[in-house]
Parts: sequence; C-alpha cells; structure tokens
Amino acid sequence: MVSAQSLPAFSGYGIELEYMIVDRERLSVLPIADRLLHRLAGRDVAEVQRRRATWSNEIVLHQIELKNTEPEPAIELLSTLFQREIRYINEQLACCGARLMPSAMHPWMNPRLETKLWPHDNAEIYRTYDRIFDCKRHGWSNLQSMHLNLPFIDDAEFAGLHAAIRLVLPILPALAASSPLAEGKPTGFLDTRMNNYLTHQIRIRSTMGKVIPETIASRAAYQTHILMPMYHEIAVLDAEGILQHEWLNVRGAVAHFVRNTIEIRVIDVQECPQADLAIAAVVRDIVHALYDQRTASRADQQAIGTDALVKILQDCIRDAEQASITDSVYLRLMGFPKQHCEARELWAHLMTALAKPETLQHWHDALAVMLERGPLARRIMCALGSETNQKKMQRVYHALCDCLQEGQLFQGVG
Repeated sequence: MVSAQSLPAFSGYGIELEYMIVDRERLSVLPIADRLLHRLAGRDVAEVQRRRATWSNEIVLHQIELKNTEPEPAIELLSTLFQREIRYINEQLACCGARLMPSAMHPWMNPRLETKLWPHDNAEIYRTYDRIFDCKRHGWSNLQSMHLNLPFIDDAEFAGLHAAIRLVLPILPALAASSPLAEGKPTGFLDTRMNNYLTHQIRIRSTMGKVIPETIASRAAYQTHILMPMYHEIAVLDAEGILQHEWLNVRGAVAHFVRNTIEIRVIDVQECPQADLAIAAVVRDIVHALYDQRTASRADQQAIGTDALVKILQDCIRDAEQASITDSVYLRLMGFPKQHCEARELWAHLMTALAKPETLQHWHDALAVMLERGPLARRIMCALGSETNQKKMQRVYHALCDCLQEGQLFQGVG
C-alpha cells in the first residue's frame, strides 16, 4: 500500500494497478511473480521499491501490483512513471516467455485448476483467506483492479470525503468496466469482476456489507459499526486473529486509518496507465466537487439510502454506460437536471459540470474514447463481434497486451 502519511484532503494520491503475468504466446496465466520479484531484487522478496514506484506480490502467483511508493501531489505525474515501469517489467519477463496482461479478468482462466497461492512471506494470511473464503474462484484469483487512495486529516475531512465517494461508487463501472468474459464466454455483465466482488466474502457478511458502504461520519463510528462487528464475526473461524485487521474490510470504499486514506476499490484496471489515470483524475475532480457540496449539502448526500445506491451499482455492473438510472433523488444529488438518464449521459454531464477544464484537456484523448466508444468491456465485445472462440479472444487480448506495452488506448475495432 501507499506509505502512511497524514495529508489534507486532495493534497496527495496513491494509485495501485494489478496485472496478470501470462505466457507471451498462448496468454495463459503463469505463476511466476516470485521469480520476477527475485529477478528485480536479486533475492527472495515480496516487494521491490524502484524509486517512486513499488512492485509487490498479490494473493496469487500469476499476479503482481504496481503502485507509487509515496503519495503524489498530482495524478497527472504518474502516467509516464507507470508506463516506464510496465515496459521495464515486460523486458524482465521476456526471458521467461512472459508478459503482463491488462483488463480486469483473464478471459478464459479456470481458477479451480490454475490458481496457485503466494507461498512465501505472509503465506499464512493467504492460506487463512483460502480456508475461510475459498480463493480458487473468480472474485479472488481472477481479478485485476485499480485502487485510488484519497487522504484525509481528521474526522471532518473523513466525513465529507466518505459521503462524496459513496455517491460516485455506483456509476464507476459505467466508465471503467473491463471484464465482459469469464472461462471463454460472455457473462452477461460488462463488469464481471465487480459482479463476483459483490459476494466474494459473503460468508462473513460484515466484512463487505452491501459493497456500497454505510454512511459513517467519524473514526469512532467506523470502529463501532464496521470494524468491530467484522472482527467479532470472523473470530469464530479465525481464533488466532490472523485476518483481524482493517484490510479485511472489502467494501467498495474502505477507510484505512493506519494511513488516513479512503481507498476506492470499484474500478476495473484498463488497457494502459493513460486510461487508468484518466479515470482516476476525473473521479478525483468529481469527488472533490461533491466534497465541496457544489450539487447538494453534505446532510443530503449522507441521507440517501444504501439500497438505492446498490441498485444503481448493480445496473451499471450489468450494462455499464447503457445502464438506465431512474432514481431522481440520486440524480438531483449529482446535479443532473433530468429525472432519468443512461449512465453515459450522467458521466458526460459530470465531466462537463464538475471536472476541472485542465483535467479534461490533459486526459482528452483517453476520455474521448471512453465516452464515444464506451468502457473497455464494450470495446472488447465490439472487437470480438459474434465470435467468442479461443482464436478470436487470443487475437483481441494480444492487442490489449500490446496496448499495455505501448501505452495506447484500445479502440475496439474487430
């Protein structure tokens, strides 16, 4: 995770990007993250710091995470950094016949057969997760997301930030969905990763709630209403307390008081850092505008029910930018002037009304592709057309791997 610091709201940002290691030709997953990190560090490690960037392990051996080592004052500073790191990692993987693959799910991986958990540092944590939640399935071993960390310095900033983020969460899949396939077939969801995420820790319901978090206005209330109940519930299966830490909470936005940040977890990873960071920058601006109460008072933001937000989230997980939003209360809170719309109309309005002009200018090319051609999941399905056979999927995902290497947007042309 991005290192702990106490920063005022909107003064620094942490980005985490997850990627799969795949065979360079066949694109099947390769469980060699430990070998890669050893190659980078010259010894067995779980994390390698390369100045402003850090690479680290994940729960499975075919996945690796890239993040900025310290909070950065501007998201715009990270695109070149991340792209350079990705190219360097691909150079290191070439000797193993491997490369990094983007998008939020591997399109044909069978997690029952292909999952290998990280066996080194902190292996006891991963074994405990597997014992309690069964990690050899989608939602655990086949997923890749971007985490956006936003800081706060006290309860007042936390309350405002949490309320604003809570409103934005339901529509994030409409912009960022990149996972329309699983085990070689379309799933009927543009954001299959998030559809699996909705239930992946359901055995201990208090660890995830309804994914959209409850309204919480202070650290003490968070401790009482979110953290303590989940520690109590899981203790029956985790008597040693191995998992009883803040990171057990997997709501769509998670407060980390050890570093005073809220981490947004509802964003699928894209085809290249330019796309990821364009989304992060727009989300930053819209959250900031809501935090400043430009469209609604904080009390009104906090008053909307969680179930209403969950309904919008579920619709966007299924239909992405084409999801119909008919909740007039929600639309009013977001400053939208009509009673109903499609999610893409709301995003277009939010960018025009709330995003900073310099943000739209800096990320113009990436945002134009997303708004005009749809999220990456839509573009993947467009490129596949009516063919979802292995040969066509390999061709499309080879193109996505090339986009990641070259830092290019995927246009979605078959």
